[in-house]
Amino acid sequence: MPIPVNHTKPVRTTAKLHAFNQLQQWIIDGTLQPDEKLNDIELAQALGVSRTPIRESLQLLESQGFVTMQPGRATQVTPVEKEDINNLLPPLAVLQALAAELATRHMDEEVLSLLEEKNRQFSDALQEKEFTTALRVDEEFHQLIVDTANNPYIHSMVEMLQAHVRRLFYYEKIVLREYSVIQHEKLISAFRDKNTQELAEVMRANWIYTIEEF
Repeated sequence: MPIPVNHTKPVRTTAKLHAFNQLQQWIIDGTLQPDEKLNDIELAQALGVSRTPIRESLQLLESQGFVTMQPGRATQVTPVEKEDINNLLPPLAVLQALAAELATRHMDEEVLSLLEEKNRQFSDALQEKEFTTALRVDEEFHQLIVDTANNPYIHSMVEMLQAHVRRLFYYEKIVLREYSVIQHEKLISAFRDKNTQELAEVMRANWIYTIEEF
C-alpha cells in the first residue's frame, strides 16, 4: 500500500479530522485505489497520528460509502461504480436548488461579485482544457451558494455527495462543458432579480444535464 510522504500536514485541526480529510482525498484522487486493503498501522505512521483517529476516520468513511470494514478480516476502499452518477446527481441537484432558494435571503453584491469571478475562472479553465481546475472552481462556485444559504444540514449532505461526485469525475474523466458557464450566468442573474423559481429550475438543470452528457 504505497502512501505519499510529502503530503501537507495542516495545523490547528484534530488528529481525527486531519486523518479523515487526507484519507478521503487519497480515495477520491486514486492514491488509495478501489478495492485496496488498508492497514491502519501504516496509515497512522504515514499521517503521524495514533491508530485511534485512523480507526475513527475509517468508520466515518465507511458510513459515507468510501470504505468497507469487515471486522477481523480487512478494510478496503469501495469500488467506483460508473452507474452511481444516476444516484448521486438527482439528490445533489435538489439540495443545490434548495440552497439557491435559501441563499436569496442573504445574497449581496459582494457574493455576487465572487460568483462572477469564479465563473470567469471556470470559463478560462474550460477554454484551456484544464478540466481538473475547472472542476475545482465549479465546486467553489456552488459552495459559495451553499455557504450563503447558511443551513448546516444542507452543507453537510452536499459535502458528502460532492465528494463522491468528485471521485467519479477523477475516475471516469467526466468533462464539464461551456454550457455550465451559461447556466452560471443565469443563476447570477436570477439572484439579482430574486427569482427563486428560476434559480431552482436552472440549478437543477445545471446538475442533471451532466447525467445526459455522461
